[in-house]
Amino acid sequence: MSSQFAMSVMSGAEFLLWAVLAFLFWKRGLHRRFRAMGAYLALRVASAPVLFAALSVQSQPWGRNYFPVYFFAYWAVYIASAVLLFFICMEVFRSALSPFPGLMKLGILIFRWAILVSVIVCFPTISFAHRGFMLIPDIADGLMRSVSILELCLLTFLCLSMNALRLSVRDITFGIALGFGLMSSNDFILASLISRNTSLIAPLQFVYESVILIGLGIWVAYFALPEPARQPVVMPANSTIYRWNEIASALGHTGTQVAVQQPANTFFLTDVENVVERVLIRNLKKKESEG
Repeated sequence: MSSQFAMSVMSGAEFLLWAVLAFLFWKRGLHRRFRAMGAYLALRVASAPVLFAALSVQSQPWGRNYFPVYFFAYWAVYIASAVLLFFICMEVFRSALSPFPGLMKLGILIFRWAILVSVIVCFPTISFAHRGFMLIPDIADGLMRSVSILELCLLTFLCLSMNALRLSVRDITFGIALGFGLMSSNDFILASLISRNTSLIAPLQFVYESVILIGLGIWVAYFALPEPARQPVVMPANSTIYRWNEIASALGHTGTQVAVQQPANTFFLTDVENVVERVLIRNLKKKESEG
C-alpha cells in the first residue's frame, strides 16, 4: 500500500466521521444547545466535497486557471471555522458554568474580553512578508493560532474545576472541550516538529491525521452514548464558590434606591442649632453640679 493511497483512505475516513458526527449531533437535538458547534459541523461536512472537487479540477493540466477558486474557497472555510471555534469555546464555557448563573454572567464578560485580546495579540505575530491576496493565509493562521490557545486554556480550566463545578467526565461539555484540546495540541506539536525536522514531514502527516481520527472518534463516543443527568449543585452557604457566585450575581445590580430629600439651605443651620443645644445642656448640668 503506497503512502498516497493510505493518506487518501485516512482522509475518506475523516470525512465519514464528520458526517456521522453531524448526524448524531442533529439526531440528539444538540444543535439547540450548541448552535455554533452545529454550524461548525455543517460547515465541515458541506465544504469537504466542494473543496475536494475544486482541488481535483485545479490539479489537472487544464485546470490551472481555476487555482483562485480553490484558494479563496479553502481559506474562506478556514477563517469561518476559526470564527465559529471562538463561539464554540464560549458555548462550552457557558454550559460548564450553567449551575452558577452569577459566575456565568461575569465569566462570559471576561471570556469575551479574553477573545478580543487574543485576536488583537495575534496580528503582531503575523510576519506580513506576503502582499496582496497571499496575506490571507497569514491572517487565517494567526486567528487559528489564537483560538487554539483559547481551546487549550478552556480544557485546562475544565480539568482543574471539574469537582467544584460538579462536571462529569462523561458530560458532552467536557467531551467537546477534550476533542478540540487534543486537536489543538496536535496542531502545535506538528508545527514545532516540522519547523525542526523537514525530513519527517511525510511520517508526521500520518501521525497528525491519526490524532484527528482519534479526536473524532472521541466525539462519536460522546454523541452516541447517553449523557448522564447533571446533578444539582448543593453546597454549604459558607463555601467559597457560593460566595463568589453571590458576589458575581450582585455585580451590576444597583438594588433598591432610596432618595432622602433635605432642604439645602437649612442643612448647615440645623447642625449649628444642634451644637448650640448640646453646649447649653452641658453648661446647665455643670451649674447644677456646682450648686
